[in-house]
Amino acid sequence: MSSSAVQSLKASVERIILDPKYHDVLAIVKAARNGAVYGTKVRFPHALVMIMLFRSGTVREKLWLIFRATRTHARNLAKFATIYKATSMLLKNYGATPGKEGPYDSFISGLLGGYIVFGQRSKRSGKISSVNQQIVVYVFARVVLALARLAVKPGHGLPVISEPNRSAVISYYAWPLFASLSWASVMHLFRWQTAELQPSLRSSMTYIYANADTWDGLRNFMWHNQ
Repeated sequence: MSSSAVQSLKASVERIILDPKYHDVLAIVKAARNGAVYGTKVRFPHALVMIMLFRSGTVREKLWLIFRATRTHARNLAKFATIYKATSMLLKNYGATPGKEGPYDSFISGLLGGYIVFGQRSKRSGKISSVNQQIVVYVFARVVLALARLAVKPGHGLPVISEPNRSAVISYYAWPLFASLSWASVMHLFRWQTAELQPSLRSSMTYIYANADTWDGLRNFMWHNQ
């Protein structure tokens, strides 16, 4: 293909992607692309470190696990982004007030995408994907923190505790309490209900705390853990 033909094709594509009438549909495509890219960027280094350090097996088996975890994360974020943007577009254009976004469109779209993508069990094993568990728990933790901040936000939060004089005091002491209770709870669970913890958390805690109790010489005391 000649350079002029390439330039002509590029110009045609740009006319399409810059045409306002295609904006909503193309926004879905770009959201899917962004979800896949972000999922790959986030999951690959995490999987590389955790699997190489804490999983047993051959290098080939570990590489396959890294690829599978990265693919799952990227694919599921892309699927969720597609469902969310498509549902939001449909609700905006065919909802109660066509052409105007409704106050709960984002909630409904997220609810549908969350159920379809992250709420399903594996048809083969009947289990919930560990990657999906990590993503949902990550999102849940951020939602809880955001709601906690909103609860004490003057003018927007809950009655009494969002009053300016009380809000400042609660905000000041809330994080130390939250942090200490979180660590107290996870250490108690690790000590007495280890199997209930998420696998990667369990592996890292076993490495740090349980393996600290045993050694048979200088080699695995200083630089080679059990």
